Amino acid sequence: MSTHHLPYTVNLSILFTELPLLERPAAAKAAGFDAVEFWWPHTVAVPEDKDVDGFVRAVRDAGVQLTGLNFFAGDMPGGDRGLVSWPARSAEFRDNIDVTVAIGEQLGCRAFNALYGNRVEGADPAEQDALAAENLALAAEAAQRIGGTVLVEPVSGAPAYPLLTAADAIGVIDRVERASGARNVRFLADLYHLAVNGDDVAGVIATHAKRIGHVQIADAPGRGAPGSGGLDLDGLLTGLEAAGYDGWVGLEYKAQGPSADSFGWLPRERRGSTAHA
Repeated sequence: MSTHHLPYTVNLSILFTELPLLERPAAAKAAGFDAVEFWWPHTVAVPEDKDVDGFVRAVRDAGVQLTGLNFFAGDMPGGDRGLVSWPARSAEFRDNIDVTVAIGEQLGCRAFNALYGNRVEGADPAEQDALAAENLALAAEAAQRIGGTVLVEPVSGAPAYPLLTAADAIGVIDRVERASGARNVRFLADLYHLAVNGDDVAGVIATHAKRIGHVQIADAPGRGAPGSGGLDLDGLLTGLEAAGYDGWVGLEYKAQGPSADSFGWLPRERRGSTAHA
């Protein structure tokens, strides 16, 4: 039984993927959830208005809250992990900023995840990092207009992605703050990625709880539902809450079988956001 009271949100870019994208918000609602998050839901940085409108309508019609949205990150299935530090595609990221924040403004979403980008062959890592700081500052400035936050995340399973630990991500955030004065760039603590990359997750929470802007979970190893691996997710989330975190917990795990059947670990009365008020 869960010992914390943090609210859950379902990541619909990894769960319910057996359904067409625009049907997923309603499926999450039918499973008892009031809140959802997405990676970038389009295949290009600046989609047509009708595609943006269709996405916004699907979330609204389902009666769920959009709690998180990624900026365009390139071809994720093909191995891309963001454009923030990618010199040849930096302009695409910048073009995407206002589109992403506008969707957030329409749907009441205030958390925007900016995947950092892989190291690029032939590019100087120091130049990539300087470019990333510029782009994150631009994103933060846009998000600030609606009271939003830009998130920076360590990732596992991407050999060329340079942010592996909490310290790596915090270092980037510090660089942005020093360069631009932005105070709305925060740490996305994905407990699965941190654990797989060898971070002391409980230590990360104890050290950086005040800098965490969003949390995502999956069990490790395997990236399955809580209880499928060896991570004490309930204990970690209880520690987070005790340390002052009161935000959303994104369910970003891979279901074995139909997604709707993967929530047996979470009683239905704990799925809706009103259960945590």
